[in-house]
Amino acid sequence: MGSALPIGDPAPADGALPADILIDPATDFGVYLHVPFCRVRCGYCDFNTYTSAELRGARQDQYADTLLDEVALAARVLEAAGPRRPAATVFFGGGTPTLLPPGDLGRMLEGVRDAFGLTADAEITVEANPDTVTDAVAAELSASGVTRLSVGMQSAVAHVLAALDRTHDPANVRTAMAAARTAGLDVSLDLIYGAPGESLADWRISLETALELEPDHVSAYALIVEDGTKLARQIRRGEAPAPDDDLQADMYELADELLGAGGYDWYEVSNWAHGDAHRSRHNLAYWRGQDWWGFGPGAHSHVGGLRWWNVKHPAAYAQRLAANASPTAARERPDAAARALESVLLQTRIREGMPVGELLGEGRRAVASLIADGLIDGAAAVRGRVVLTRRGRLLADAVVRALTA
Repeated sequence: MGSALPIGDPAPADGALPADILIDPATDFGVYLHVPFCRVRCGYCDFNTYTSAELRGARQDQYADTLLDEVALAARVLEAAGPRRPAATVFFGGGTPTLLPPGDLGRMLEGVRDAFGLTADAEITVEANPDTVTDAVAAELSASGVTRLSVGMQSAVAHVLAALDRTHDPANVRTAMAAARTAGLDVSLDLIYGAPGESLADWRISLETALELEPDHVSAYALIVEDGTKLARQIRRGEAPAPDDDLQADMYELADELLGAGGYDWYEVSNWAHGDAHRSRHNLAYWRGQDWWGFGPGAHSHVGGLRWWNVKHPAAYAQRLAANASPTAARERPDAAARALESVLLQTRIREGMPVGELLGEGRRAVASLIADGLIDGAAAVRGRVVLTRRGRLLADAVVRALTA
């Protein structure tokens, strides 16, 4: 059911933002809608998700109405804080959003549209398990205004999917892709590498299968073992091997090589797009430190430098809203040092990098040695930007430490 929430400052019951908060009307505003339901809990997953057996005190068929109560609360809060900004991006994440009827997702999107408005070119993404996407589902999502489907492929190799506790039929990735294309949706495929027992040859099969399907976008994430998960317990008991860092590095390099050769450009450490128009604008908003409101249990938000997060369990979330109270668990305003560190951490993950001029003291002086070590692109640095090389992306944490020393 996910990791523990961070500790922060108390939040007012009505969800009001601090009186001195400064919201830039020119900053894009995004919306994240968390749907915390899954049919099966994957062994590696640390997200705030629940199977039907774990949903005590909450009903899946009432979830859309509950979340719309938070949307209405947010509209009141933001109206009091400044001019209304239409949402430039909306992202349905989870969990498995497509476990809800398409009509419920459509009602949630309509509620966002009524509360905030949508920009003319708004990017509307829905995450989906391949087994839940049919022609009818894709058509209904498209008709409701969804523009993009993010399909959880993870792997094309049966034993790798089994190691991840993924239960979908690999053949249904192709079916979901076809349904999405027929409905006029852009498609992203999500992959995970480094699962127990996965070889470099297995990973190549998954990458080549994904390329054959010709998605608009590919995300490839290294498996991370999170405390409290089934996978962590299996590794601790010696029932499964821990991820091999060197093998995962080889897998990343293979992904970058094959995807690049297939016409996909990296624009964030774990993301590649077939042309700039197919980059995930919603996720770019996170990496660029823009504003978003996260709706749903456990969802996090960021507006005007203020961060907050909701209570985790769907029952507690519903109870707060039923009492006309904010579901916020706590909030914080990072100080200048924390904001500077986060800025380096986020900006260096993306292709555009960050301005050298934003670095301070030892961090700026470290650029030359990082270029010499092949971690930062020297030509980009001459143009005033810190941009990671492929090797730098593999060692991004070390680069950030050097730049923030």
